[in-house]
Amino acid sequence: MILEGAVIFLALVWILSLWLFYGYSKRQRELASQQAQGDALRDQRIKDLAKRVDDYQNGTVRMGDALHELRAVVAPLPDKLMQLEQRDPNSLSFAQAARLVGMGASVDELTQSCGLTQAEAELMSKLHRS
Repeated sequence: MILEGAVIFLALVWILSLWLFYGYSKRQRELASQQAQGDALRDQRIKDLAKRVDDYQNGTVRMGDALHELRAVVAPLPDKLMQLEQRDPNSLSFAQAARLVGMGASVDELTQSCGLTQAEAELMSKLHRS
């Protein structure tokens, strides 16, 4: 009788152990599945962010190239401006006439000092006083 009771007790312990093991392994599978889903989402976000970073880098490179092109175009402009202003040393340029108008020079003063025609002096005066 004791032997039968021990066998029944051991059988119950074994069944309980199997049931607990089954529940534990089921929870582990669920956790692994959830972790796999989370990993997939994280990997997708990383790919999206990497693509965005690449797009920003490409845009920055294009802007840098455009700036270099603009710098190459703009660099000779001060020299060209000086050449234009100094083209005729006997007469002042329109830029200098505009400065004189800004300082309050009259139309007659512009025609005398800059060598402008009466119409040019009037135009300069009207443009730069307003």
